[in-house]
Amino acid sequence: MITANEISLAQHCISHALSCGASAARVYLNKCVTDSYTILNGELDKVTHSADRSIYLYIFADNRYGTFSTNRLEKNELEDFIQRAIEMVRMLGEDECRKLPSPERTAKDAVTGLELQLYDAAYEQMDAGTRLANAFRLSRYDEIKAAEDGYRLISEECEYSCTSDDSYTADSQGFEGRHRETTFGTFSEMTIEDRDGNKYSGYWWQTSPRMADTDFDECGRKALERAVRQIGPKKRRSGRYRMVVDTAVSSRLVSPVITALNAASVQQKMSFLDGAIGKRIFHEGMTLMDLARTPGKNGSRLFDTEGVATKDTSVIENGTVRQYFVNTYQSGKMGIEPTIEDVSRPCLMPFIKGKDLESAEKAVSLKDILKLTGNGILVTGFNGGNCNPVTGDFSFGIEGFAFSRGRITHPVREMLITGNIVELWNNLTAAGTDARPSSRWQIPSLAFEDVVFSA
Repeated sequence: MITANEISLAQHCISHALSCGASAARVYLNKCVTDSYTILNGELDKVTHSADRSIYLYIFADNRYGTFSTNRLEKNELEDFIQRAIEMVRMLGEDECRKLPSPERTAKDAVTGLELQLYDAAYEQMDAGTRLANAFRLSRYDEIKAAEDGYRLISEECEYSCTSDDSYTADSQGFEGRHRETTFGTFSEMTIEDRDGNKYSGYWWQTSPRMADTDFDECGRKALERAVRQIGPKKRRSGRYRMVVDTAVSSRLVSPVITALNAASVQQKMSFLDGAIGKRIFHEGMTLMDLARTPGKNGSRLFDTEGVATKDTSVIENGTVRQYFVNTYQSGKMGIEPTIEDVSRPCLMPFIKGKDLESAEKAVSLKDILKLTGNGILVTGFNGGNCNPVTGDFSFGIEGFAFSRGRITHPVREMLITGNIVELWNNLTAAGTDARPSSRWQIPSLAFEDVVFSA
């Protein structure tokens, strides 16, 4: 997608910025094309085609810094744009921590953008007719409409999308990096009505960098299943219960931890993990890896937005915090060693309290975790809520199912879980091996004990 002439133009932007008085510069060039087809109740509802081309300029001048962007890629216009950008940067306050990363930290192996096998050439062979046919493959409206299983299908919305993304990054210290990927996505949402007129909805989605890995049958089936399983919810008393969290939503409980590990949060005293490096903060069964360089997997990348090389690394190891996410600027502000700007592909390692999983051959699924946990509440959805970034105190609305002796008994809705995120993770009893391949965040089904639920 990005041509040799466009790369040459991006490099010219750097040299021109330097000739206009910039002390350093970085350029980010991106081209992205997305096609999506929406099917509503078995009929074509919407077709969208979007193509974007943009260039971002990061200007460093006289200990000052500014970011600028445009989608006009004409040489004369860009030269004038850059000159005016530098004039604006010089109006800003000085900040000596603004600088490019050290050249030895930048990636040297992102040459073609294809190294991580995230680009599927099948994308180039697809025409509009093929994409439309794929969208209709998602729809199950006609077969479900006639079903008589104690509910009535009110509506079905399906969407098929495919995206090709190409980016090129370079800076005035000689770094050049390319990243290319394709994304094939499916989405289905079903709304049903039971015999008493109560309405329920369920959705499912999937993304993959490869067309061959797209499962058109699972999306609608899972969406309908998630809607039907909500029929007949029962009230549940407030109290302390064991909690199992489905892999489809388990990343919600990891997100506050990732945010707290960001150096900007720590520097601004907005992190409950301030001063946590080298300390065992969480349960010893919690090990969170950043597997940034896994070929063919969503979220993998060879470098961050600064051009700094990624690596597979341990973020939290057996409950001990090993690193913050520290970019070049925060490194200077805080006086600590830089790492990587943010997490790429967080992966929570499997764990079962009291068992050695390293030698285990069997995968640990949600069904296994329910059986191991015995009694409690299975969370399959979060409905609002928040986590205080300073204290770690949280309050989340949830929906899901009560279960007894490892078997689901009935749905529950409009409940609330409260507590502290650090204390919650110290009550971890199990983490499965069933993280969704579709997700960049590889967080499996989880189990915790002693969680406060409010009816």
